Amino acid sequence: MTRYADIPKPIRSGIVVIDPDRGTPQRIIVLQFNPDTLERSLSPQSAGGSGDSGGGGSGSGDRNEALRLKGPAQETWKFTAEIDATDQFEVAAPDGIHPQLATLEMLVQPTTRQLRDATRLSQKGAIEISPIEMPLTLFTWGSKRVMPVRITELSINESAFDVDLNPIRASLSLGLKVLTVSDLPAGHRGADFYLAHLAQKERLAAAARRGSLGGLGLTGGAGMSAGMDAGTGVTLSGRG
Repeated sequence: MTRYADIPKPIRSGIVVIDPDRGTPQRIIVLQFNPDTLERSLSPQSAGGSGDSGGGGSGSGDRNEALRLKGPAQETWKFTAEIDATDQFEVAAPDGIHPQLATLEMLVQPTTRQLRDATRLSQKGAIEISPIEMPLTLFTWGSKRVMPVRITELSINESAFDVDLNPIRASLSLGLKVLTVSDLPAGHRGADFYLAHLAQKERLAAAARRGSLGGLGLTGGAGMSAGMDAGTGVTLSGRG
C-alpha cells in the first residue's frame, strides 16, 4: 500500500533575487504550481549579414562569416503560472494573493526609495541621472536550469475574489530573457551564472546518445571525407 509519505515531493520552479555585489539571495519566490508547458526560443547571433552571397543568390551576406557567431544565442522563455489561495486553506490569507502578486510586480518596478533618490538628484540639478539598476534575478527550473534573466513581460489575469475584493486566484503570463555575457558588464556576477548555465548545457549535450550516418540513410566512413573534399558530398543509400 502506497502511503502519501512515500510519494516524492515535486521540486518547484521559482525566481531568486540576488544581491549582485554579495551574491547572496535577497528574496526567493517559489511558484505554487509548476507550469504545464514552457515556450523557449533561441536566436543565433550570426556574425555575417543575412541572405545568400553565393553566385545564384541575391543576399549581401559575407561568405567568410557564414559559420561564425558574434556571441551566445539570445534565449527567451514564456510560460503561464497559477496562484490559488483556495489551495492553501490552512494558511491565513487576509489579503488574498495580493502579497504574491506584489512580490512579482516589484521585480519590474523601482522602489519608492529609488524613485525619491532620483527625484532629489533631479531637484539638485544633476545633469545626468543613471537609470535605476534592479537586483540580479535568477530563474530556476530544477538544478539543471539556473539562469540570470530579465523579466520582459508580466501579464496578470485575476479570476476570483473574496468578499473584500482581494484576489484569490490568478494566472500569470511571464516572459523572460536569459541574460548572457553579451548583455552584462565584464565582471558582473550574472555573467558567472550564465557561464555556469552554458556549461551545464555542454555537459548535457556531451551525455546525449550519438547518432550514425546509417540512421540517416547515408553511407560514409573513411571515404566520406575524400568525397566531400572532391566536392561530391555524401551518397544516399538509394532506398525506394
